[in-house]
Amino acid sequence: METKKKKRSFPTAFTVLFIILIIASILTYVIPSGRFSRLKYDDQTNEFIITDYKDHVTVEPATQEYLDKLNIQLDLSQFKDGVIKKPLAIPGTYTKISQHPQGITEILKAPVEGVMDTVDIMIFVLILGGIIGLVNKVGAFEAGIAALSKKTKGKEFILVSIIFLLTTLGGTTFGLAEETIAFYPILMPIFLVSGFDAITCIAAIYLGSSVGTMFSTVNPFSVVIASNAAGINFTDGLFFRVMALTIASIITLGYIYYYSKKVQKDPTASLTYDNKKEIHDRFLKEYDDEKGSDIIFTNRKKLILLIFSLAFVILIWGVSSAGWWFEEMSALFLGVAIIIIILSGLPEKEAINTFINGAADLVGVVLTIGLARSINIVLDHGFVSDTLLHYSINLISGMSGWLFSVTQLFVFSFLGFFIPSSSGLAVLTMPIMAPLADSVGLSREIVINAYNWGQGLMAFITPTGLILVTLEMAGTTFDKWLKFVLPLMGMVGIYAVLMLIINTLV
Repeated sequence: METKKKKRSFPTAFTVLFIILIIASILTYVIPSGRFSRLKYDDQTNEFIITDYKDHVTVEPATQEYLDKLNIQLDLSQFKDGVIKKPLAIPGTYTKISQHPQGITEILKAPVEGVMDTVDIMIFVLILGGIIGLVNKVGAFEAGIAALSKKTKGKEFILVSIIFLLTTLGGTTFGLAEETIAFYPILMPIFLVSGFDAITCIAAIYLGSSVGTMFSTVNPFSVVIASNAAGINFTDGLFFRVMALTIASIITLGYIYYYSKKVQKDPTASLTYDNKKEIHDRFLKEYDDEKGSDIIFTNRKKLILLIFSLAFVILIWGVSSAGWWFEEMSALFLGVAIIIIILSGLPEKEAINTFINGAADLVGVVLTIGLARSINIVLDHGFVSDTLLHYSINLISGMSGWLFSVTQLFVFSFLGFFIPSSSGLAVLTMPIMAPLADSVGLSREIVINAYNWGQGLMAFITPTGLILVTLEMAGTTFDKWLKFVLPLMGMVGIYAVLMLIINTLV
């Protein structure tokens, strides 16, 4: 008998993240530890609090003269008005410190700290999982999908376009990113029934959000805070950013269209074809395509789906207008869960067990969130981020023209891996990077665009960001996503470079 050769499968998100965690630990042995002094404004005492590389704290009166003395080219009003809230790196203060290598003990502790640090996101995801379990139990998803599939017959890509454009709009205006985790359980079944694969659903949601945040126009968590930290108005270069966003969206949507049509024509062309059954079992376990036309879409099911859908509308309003974060979002969805339990008609014990089982289905996702955060914790404890920024400044110093702007884009892409927070990267780098543009006679808006587009491009694939959590939620592995997104990433990267060169010349 012939022995079948065992097929090797790509490692899970957990294994990929743990490997990166070990690499991050090794970097803390290789890259010198170092720190910039930091300045923070205390609005209670109207004073600046300066923390040096030894964690020694000094207090100075909050005056424009003191900012000028530190070569921080910002107006004092930006601190007093609450525009600059996070500590700023002080130019010229980088100092090497004793090495802080992160060994085996730190590697094992980091995931625990990561879970503790992201518990707000985890609770949100678990509550969402419980709601999905309830909605599936009463058959609301099954009936809704059956009704929708009839209406979208022959014009399925309209759904892809609408989802992509809405998430792009959310990304460019208020930084829609982590909130998209909630979209997959409700949209994935619809995409699958419409003939698309899991990759197309991920692309419509994740790439929409990523392109929107990469080419941000008025996103307060990236372009606005970066502009403020650079000492310019965020409206500077706004028209150019809108134009860049429009063209990038067309490129990305065209790429998704090409892939989705190829899959619809030949399902074996799907990058997730080999685990199609597992994905369908996960998202369509209650749906039977053959009896779809016989499913009755009752008023109870319609009401449950309506309440569930309205929760997303309220969520987007809360995040964009009311300053909500995961605490408020979790409370919203907990309220929705209670309402659905009451409307479901299920016995109390069955309803609660259904909610718990639904939450249990997403335990793997929430643990991925904590493990992803642990990588940043190891790098932070190793004090390597400031060193990398210091090296980056030395790299671009002396460059001029388009070479300066393009090199900055790649520098920000590189730094984006180690500092995935857009606001964190902005306040750390802008007080130092922005004045470099003055020295070579360029507008500071070019530095803002290089920061925005560089970090945004890296977000397509960086494991320390949101992508591995997304893939875990969608039941897809990292290698399949890379096969899909790397060609697009190359196209968008070349486009961003060309736009920066045009920006520099204009």
